[in-house]
Amino acid sequence: MAYSTRMAAALSGATVGQLRTWRQDRGNGPVLRPELAAKPALYSFRDVVALRAFAVLRQDVSLQKIRKALATLKRFGEVEHLSSYSLVAEGDSIVLVGDEGEDHATDLVKHPGQRVIATMADILEEFAPRAGVVVPHLLRPKRHVSVDPGTQGGQPVIVGTRVPFDAVAELVEDGIPPEKIADYYPGVTADAARDAVSFALYVDSYSPGPRAA
Repeated sequence: MAYSTRMAAALSGATVGQLRTWRQDRGNGPVLRPELAAKPALYSFRDVVALRAFAVLRQDVSLQKIRKALATLKRFGEVEHLSSYSLVAEGDSIVLVGDEGEDHATDLVKHPGQRVIATMADILEEFAPRAGVVVPHLLRPKRHVSVDPGTQGGQPVIVGTRVPFDAVAELVEDGIPPEKIADYYPGVTADAARDAVSFALYVDSYSPGPRAA
């Protein structure tokens, strides 16, 4: 599965500019280099999960601290994909929460290696990274739109179908009433068509110009 920069930004809550900055090597390595080698950049579902974690962290801590936390992870010999780790902000630091849960967290910034108590954040849930921006639930961005890595390569689809949300949104934008979408895609209700359009508008907000550009 592969997500464009715009879709990765919309699903993660990071801005397109942040994604560009985070994949640049500023001397100590990028924050996240997409695991798919492609130009223009394409992101995997695991990349999106990691990016979403960074977007959640950026609400409370600086990018410098995120870079320091990632450097500490490497120093500890942790080399798995960043989506494998539960990183949460705790006060003005970042901690790694182990598989054992919140009682087994390790400070990565202020006192690297020290065990602490942490409050686990659920990065799948809706959150607001910036004023006026609400990032929807990662796996269910709309009531009738879902994201499943096992369906259509992880591209957002109408719930209960394999129909891409953008195919439905484009029909509505071309003048087909939501109530008539079922004539083209049986099983896609008018409410689902409206959700597809709403999600398309949200994704469009991450890039200037029409979606077809």
